[in-house]
Amino acid sequence: MDINRIASLTGFQEKDDSIVFGALCRYAEIEASSLLAEKLPILTDAAALTADVQVRNRGTMAGSLAHADPAGDWAPPLLALEARVTVRGPKGDRTVLVENFIKDAYTPDLNPDELLTHITVRLPDPSVSGAYLKFERRAGDFAVASAAVQLHLDSQGRCQDVRIGVGALGPTAVRPRRAEEALAGHEPSSDRIARAAEAIQEYISPFEDIRGSVEYKRHLAGVVFEKAFSVAVARASGERVPLPRL
Repeated sequence: MDINRIASLTGFQEKDDSIVFGALCRYAEIEASSLLAEKLPILTDAAALTADVQVRNRGTMAGSLAHADPAGDWAPPLLALEARVTVRGPKGDRTVLVENFIKDAYTPDLNPDELLTHITVRLPDPSVSGAYLKFERRAGDFAVASAAVQLHLDSQGRCQDVRIGVGALGPTAVRPRRAEEALAGHEPSSDRIARAAEAIQEYISPFEDIRGSVEYKRHLAGVVFEKAFSVAVARASGERVPLPRL
């Protein structure tokens, strides 16, 4: 079924205090948006790191999320943003948190007669920002490990609120709340960051494959998280920091 001519599913729009992305919103639209680069750079990071130019011109965030690939680039940042999806079927619309939408590897909360129509993300305050980063074997490849961080720094430079999503390290992307708790209410010191990284390494369930051993992936999870966290802190402090390439 071709849905490309359904105008109401195209692009994205600012609505009230949120950004609503249609099911047909392309990666390239997100990557090129100055609005998103300023207010939700975690999403422009994900768009820039997804596959190659050809895929970014045709692929959609909604399609990736509905595919529910454990190594996909969109579940981790959408988890960190506490995004919601709208699903439409014969019985009407229903709204689901992304955290509950992905049930297992390649298994979204979608019935055969339903369509994911929109993804909604609340716009953060100016003191909130984030970053998404992944390690890949070669440019455009699926992630070996990925991490998304969205945080709020208070006037004292403490992490008032931290949300983390990690991907490619188990059957689904996950939100390691113990890592968030290790940082919340504290200055982002090296000790606190190390505690959070350790909590992530303990929480994930990677498996060995051609991309690496379990031990290697656990180590990599900590490295990728720490780098994404440092970019998120700098951005939340008001700096314009380009995304580093691993």
